[in-house]
Amino acid sequence: MTLQWTAVAFFLYAEIALNLILCIPFISARRWRSVFSWRIWNWLIPYWNKCFFTMIMVLIVLFLDAVREVQKYSGAEPMHDVKINPNLFDNVHMKLFRGQRNLYISGFSLFLWLIMRRTVTLLNQVAVTVENSAGLQAQMDSAVKAAKQHQDDNLKLKQALLNEEKAMSAKNQVLKLDSEKLADQVKTSEEAVRKSYAEVEAMKRQAKGLAQEYDRLLTEHHQLQNVKSGDKKDL
Repeated sequence: MTLQWTAVAFFLYAEIALNLILCIPFISARRWRSVFSWRIWNWLIPYWNKCFFTMIMVLIVLFLDAVREVQKYSGAEPMHDVKINPNLFDNVHMKLFRGQRNLYISGFSLFLWLIMRRTVTLLNQVAVTVENSAGLQAQMDSAVKAAKQHQDDNLKLKQALLNEEKAMSAKNQVLKLDSEKLADQVKTSEEAVRKSYAEVEAMKRQAKGLAQEYDRLLTEHHQLQNVKSGDKKDL
């Protein structure tokens, strides 16, 4: 194995290890986000995209080179040479095996490189979603608490209004009874006043009749006195 393919193989092993570490279930996305927030990553961010696309281009070139090697040694011409010279059989198959091996190494390296980038992106998105959901949950709890408080206040206000309405109804009932009593008292007073007026009128008529009777008796008394006085003069 040449130096470049040895480096690609070690790069593949490192990718496998990193992807396995990123997929460990008991390490949460929030913890990975805190790891990705270290200063060293902030320092590497300006170079990360360049490094990422550079590795993609290198792996694509190596993958295409491996595809070319596989097609080269699996074609009809090498097989024709093998038929002509049987001693080349092992050499052709060895080169074909190396080409296929390099094809798998470069292909899986490219695939895992894209998977690792996508995994890191998804971990950050999940962490942000968890933080936002925690904030939304806190806001929802606060809103539910406020709604419950408003509901309790409304119930208290409704109960207070109901009690006040009952008190007002009781007061209105008492006032109604008092007004009915006062109406009865006024009616009784009016009847008493009418009776008094009637008694006064009767007393006035009686007094008038007594005065007339007194005047008649007084007139008869004067007449009797005048008659007695005339009789004494005749004697």
